[in-house]
Amino acid sequence: MRAWSNPDVPRLDGFGSAPAVHVFNTATRSVVETRPEDTARMYVCGITPYDATHIGHAATYVAFDLLYRAWRDAGHGVLYVQNVTDVDDPLLERATATDTDWRELADSQIELFRDDMVALRVIAPDEYVGAVESIPLVVEIVEQLREKGFVYDVDGDLYFAVHSDPRFGLVSGMDEQEMLRVFAERGGDPDRPGKKHALDCLLWQAERPGEPAWDSALGRGRPGWHVECSSIALRFLGEDFDVQGGGSDLAFPHHEMSASEAQAAFDGLTFASSYMHAGMVALEGEKMSKSKGNLVFVSKLREAGTDPMAIRLALLAHHYRADWEWTDADLTRAESRLAAWRKALESASAAQAKQLVTVVRTALANDLDAPAALGAIDSWAANWHEGDGAGADDVRRLIDARLGIAL
Repeated sequence: MRAWSNPDVPRLDGFGSAPAVHVFNTATRSVVETRPEDTARMYVCGITPYDATHIGHAATYVAFDLLYRAWRDAGHGVLYVQNVTDVDDPLLERATATDTDWRELADSQIELFRDDMVALRVIAPDEYVGAVESIPLVVEIVEQLREKGFVYDVDGDLYFAVHSDPRFGLVSGMDEQEMLRVFAERGGDPDRPGKKHALDCLLWQAERPGEPAWDSALGRGRPGWHVECSSIALRFLGEDFDVQGGGSDLAFPHHEMSASEAQAAFDGLTFASSYMHAGMVALEGEKMSKSKGNLVFVSKLREAGTDPMAIRLALLAHHYRADWEWTDADLTRAESRLAAWRKALESASAAQAKQLVTVVRTALANDLDAPAALGAIDSWAANWHEGDGAGADDVRRLIDARLGIAL
């Protein structure tokens, strides 16, 4: 599947290398140093293409864009993979509710998402892979699990016995009672008759009347959600890749089960080194979500004339791990900040630029602390009249390279 066009990201030549990047690893409940080899490898779970692109989506992908930029500035190449769940129950339900062909709905929403990512200057993944095109990869991993005896049939559907992986539960750190509660809330089926354990998850769904299905060695049907990401990540990144990422609502069940499916299929395999999760965005007191319909869309803000750089700045004002609430004031503050930076830019001195590079790099190496980086630039902008303009290009390159803001 085609991703989107990349922004032109400048390099900070002449300032040495950025420090190593530290991020919060959900699996260890601690901030850890990322230790990529020459090329950092990252998988970020993509959208199910309906109601794209809301501010919660945008906050997540901007967060991982910060990580990409941090690795790049630290001298690493980056191999970035993202999926798009272009067939799944919620998509089919929306298509039925709106009397739309599910493929047309998916295609239109994916294109809208691409446009929004371009506007927000988010670096595109190297591999952008749809669930439909991943079916051969899914079949391979399900057959591997079945050969090991970790798969069973419930009325034609194939389930993974999650406790086949002795490390099941280590990603989220939840106990079983909490897992059962969350599983039911987030698309699981703990009460389905015939399952061996309530937490076992669907690998392959047999064809249902009126729903899309594909022929395969597993029978005619379509893939489950979690195994889609297991198979894509292993195919394009290999094992023990540096970061598995997404919103915090994916830690369980999605990331937990994706990891366990991969680890059970291949003896001794470690799926990802770190699991990194972005916070949830609320609107009017409730988590912004497609099911609630309380959404603010990037495309609507852009259509209303909002500068995409102001939207991005509004997102960066909140630490990526924080849960926060979107208000009109977020955008107002971001627009004022953007104007102040642009006004101050042409008066930046070389000394100010050098100091800013150090401070911003240090903030972003510390668990991608974008609010601290923004605060440092605000302090510089408040004293813009003290500069002579010799550092203007360097400040512009810094703010673009590390924060993705084009002044």
